[in-house]
Amino acid sequence: MLREAFPEYGILAEEGGAMPGGGEYRWIVDPIDGTVNFAHGLPAFCVSIALERAGEIVLGVVHDPMGEEIFVAERGGGATLNGRPIRVSETGELIRALVATGFPYDRDTMPAALELFGRFAVLTQGMRRIGSAALDLCYVAAGRMDAYYEHGVKAWDIAAGVLILEEAGGKTTDFRGDGLDLEGLEIVATNTALHPSIVDVTRDERAGT
Repeated sequence: MLREAFPEYGILAEEGGAMPGGGEYRWIVDPIDGTVNFAHGLPAFCVSIALERAGEIVLGVVHDPMGEEIFVAERGGGATLNGRPIRVSETGELIRALVATGFPYDRDTMPAALELFGRFAVLTQGMRRIGSAALDLCYVAAGRMDAYYEHGVKAWDIAAGVLILEEAGGKTTDFRGDGLDLEGLEIVATNTALHPSIVDVTRDERAGT
């Protein structure tokens, strides 16, 4: 449908691969983020669609069909949930923070992921593993959770959610606190206030790899 409506736009999708376009615009699409949840009948999955212009994400939409929630952001225009503005939390201490993460499909990297999870479990109020990176980002944007980190994510997992979070007042970087690269396979996303504390932990993990 996107191809028919915008024939000149490129598309990067998890299931469809990369389709080049004739201009500076590209859709980044994950038809189902949270595929394992979906396959098991667990109602924590979504559709994630982002629009990139000249390398910058300018529009993000995440639709949760089971929860009947639609998160939307346009660069410079703020973020909304079902049409109402959303904002990140004001939590500033790790011990009061609810933090989300995901685990890699690559079993060889699982021990390191579990070790990092354990470190955060001791430092925070609680840890969650929902199984959808896009929803994790949107929940941080809406103030339901305070931070999210993950290694092994792809551009289609996070592109829309990153813009939604940033437009809600959040911050995203890589594990070292440097600028986020959608192709860099890792992300730290927070309510901004917690970002230095989270990166202090993830930076050490990356330094050891």
